[in-house]
Amino acid sequence: MRHWGHGERAKGDAATPEEAPGAGERLLVRTLERYGVRLRCTVAGVCGALGLVSAGEAGTAPAATGLLLPAFLACGLCLRSLRRPLPLAPRGALDAAFVLLIGLSQPFLGDGADLTVEAILGIAVITFQHEWATRPAVGLALAGLGAAAGALGDVLSSPGHGPEAAPLVAMLVEVSLSRAALGIVRSRAGAADRSAASRAASRREADVAAARRASEREYLATLHDTAAATLLMVSQGDGRDWSWLPMRARQDLEALSTLPGFETENVDLAALLGCVPQGGGPAGVRLESRVDGPLTIPSGPGLAIFNGVREAVTNVARHSGVRDAELRAWREGGGVVVELSDAGRGFVPEAVSARRRGLSGSVVGRMRTVGGSVSIASRPGAGTLVRWRWPDGPRDVRTPDIDGASGARQAEGAAESPPRSATGSPPTAVVRFLRGQLLHGAQLAALMISLVAQFGMSLGQLTANQGVYRPAWAQTAAYVCLVAVAAVAAFHLLRGRRIPPVVRRSGVSAVLAVSAVCAFTLAPERLTGAQDWAFGLLGWHALYLLADRPVRTFAAFLGAHVGINLLVVLLAGAPTVARSAAMGVATVSDIGFQLSVGVLVGLFHGMASTAGAEAARAEELRTRERLHEETQRDHRERYRALTATTVPLLVGLGHGTLSPHDKAVRLRCGVEAARLRRLFAEGDAVSDPLLNELRACVEVTERQGVTVSLAVRGRPGEVPVEVRRELVDPVAVVLGRTRSTARVTVVWTSRAVHVSVVGEDDDGGCDPTEVARARGRAADAEVTVVRTTRGSDVWVTAGWQRPVRVRELAPT
Repeated sequence: MRHWGHGERAKGDAATPEEAPGAGERLLVRTLERYGVRLRCTVAGVCGALGLVSAGEAGTAPAATGLLLPAFLACGLCLRSLRRPLPLAPRGALDAAFVLLIGLSQPFLGDGADLTVEAILGIAVITFQHEWATRPAVGLALAGLGAAAGALGDVLSSPGHGPEAAPLVAMLVEVSLSRAALGIVRSRAGAADRSAASRAASRREADVAAARRASEREYLATLHDTAAATLLMVSQGDGRDWSWLPMRARQDLEALSTLPGFETENVDLAALLGCVPQGGGPAGVRLESRVDGPLTIPSGPGLAIFNGVREAVTNVARHSGVRDAELRAWREGGGVVVELSDAGRGFVPEAVSARRRGLSGSVVGRMRTVGGSVSIASRPGAGTLVRWRWPDGPRDVRTPDIDGASGARQAEGAAESPPRSATGSPPTAVVRFLRGQLLHGAQLAALMISLVAQFGMSLGQLTANQGVYRPAWAQTAAYVCLVAVAAVAAFHLLRGRRIPPVVRRSGVSAVLAVSAVCAFTLAPERLTGAQDWAFGLLGWHALYLLADRPVRTFAAFLGAHVGINLLVVLLAGAPTVARSAAMGVATVSDIGFQLSVGVLVGLFHGMASTAGAEAARAEELRTRERLHEETQRDHRERYRALTATTVPLLVGLGHGTLSPHDKAVRLRCGVEAARLRRLFAEGDAVSDPLLNELRACVEVTERQGVTVSLAVRGRPGEVPVEVRRELVDPVAVVLGRTRSTARVTVVWTSRAVHVSVVGEDDDGGCDPTEVARARGRAADAEVTVVRTTRGSDVWVTAGWQRPVRVRELAPT
């Protein structure tokens, strides 16, 4: 019974789970394996030394020493194997020799030999299951050999008598209970690992989704700053100096084809700001820089600020009406501040359309993604000041866009929060949950051991020795009190709840009272003996009450329990050496073992943190792999979508095969600029996404000097994003090729939506490739496109019918 608690910590190694164990379960297994070796060696050393004291009294010390010293040497080699593992065969031979030597030493250990050998072998047969966790057959074989060695020593110490059955049965029960207790603890650890893995998977999916959205925003911002701006400038007309265009088109292609990475290194922001291009197009900007470098920050915020400043300088060149601007940067606290100012015409941020994409996406959106902030201060005639802050500053900033002549107002909510990092320390909730599950499993195991020991062994001791108790009713009342304490604790633990503090305090007080009653109502010479049913039992009751408390609390209880029994013995006079040795063996095998189990339970606190950190590292690796795969795939898909139209235009412009002086080329650029603007509007959080995307195309056309009227009839409904793309694309084509007037109409019905555009094809005929492309994509999306031409006039209607649900077709 005394060794069942050790089995509680034993590693259940019978079956390998179908799925690989989680970090918590793996760490639990490793801890129990090392714990088993250390515990066996410690108990063997202490109990063996006490046995040698008894052997000296009996005059058989040389023979006992000759057997126990090799056993101790085997223990030392096992301890050494924790750092330098031994091959399996030598390890097995050492363990087998250990139990054989301990069993054969029984005839030479004098008084108390049975108790000494039973204590050592009882620990050994249990810890073998831990030490041979990955070889359960070997562990069971060694346990059987230990039982056989104990029986052989019993026969040799009492010639003519057979081995006693009680110790053998006790070993069998101990091993069985240890495996059951381990199953409880390990199952709790496995459940915690599975729950943590499920939560981590959810976080991983959320992180990947957020990172993909951030990558999408960054890509759209890059697309806005490069291809969209270039094509829009080309489409706006002839009569310019286009010498800058080939180089810019090639740079745009490089920017669009570069795979985004997950940079983790630091960069010098001062060096980056020194590379900011001073405007785009024929009008440059004289940039006066006052940068207090070096400014070392993570590459993510550094690149976001650099790209944002680059776009802001471009906007100064286009829209401010001045040629001078000032760029300042300095360190402030733990971050940096960057300011770009000009004395140009300025604008009213609140009066600008939310569909403008300049600063709202290229500057503010980028900074929000990396945890920074941007503020815009501007008014007509007073210039503009753009300020970047990292780390993040106040959130109540306006996010205007000065991509157009009049600027922009804030698009609140358009930029999402930055994704959580997949790296870093393990979530505190995961650690707490794992720790709670381990401690709850330990409490359940201790409760099971206590009840089995109390009803399976202590009850028999109590009933068989009623005559030696003074009085017997006090011992019986103490036994009933322990049953009541266990019942109350089981009521809470079996419901998956913690034991309330008031119940814990009352239970510990009751157990200490039982210790005092049992010690003072039993003769001192009988304490820790066969008649003392309570001495080795009370520690297990205290363990399930105090398992979730610091180990010093449990140690204090055990000290008080031993102190009460020692006080009773000393009041009766000094015991003999042999009696003291026997009591020492009992104390080590019972109380010492219980204390070691309490220490192991205390390790669960640190074990949970270690397991959480290990799981966090593994989850970080999985998240990074997913991010890499998903980002690569998204980038390939985005780039593939541009290869049909945008990329060929940039290639032609970059290598001189297409000329911006060619009217047809400019019209194609206008069409692509409208398409890209529709793409930017696709992610806006608005009530009518279809109308929002149409307005984005209309605004691009209006910047070409075209007068566009937009009419909407009916009540807007929900349209899938794939369908919206195909409904708007024919409109974008017509608007991009129109240079006079156009009319766009949206008609909603209960079952359908129709988008039509009437305009004039300024090139005298539509590009056949555009017609084929539009019709093919529309067919794929179940969108019907009807095109009618009359001279230079073009009328295109795109329609989509809502799918009819089966319920709607059922007869009423």
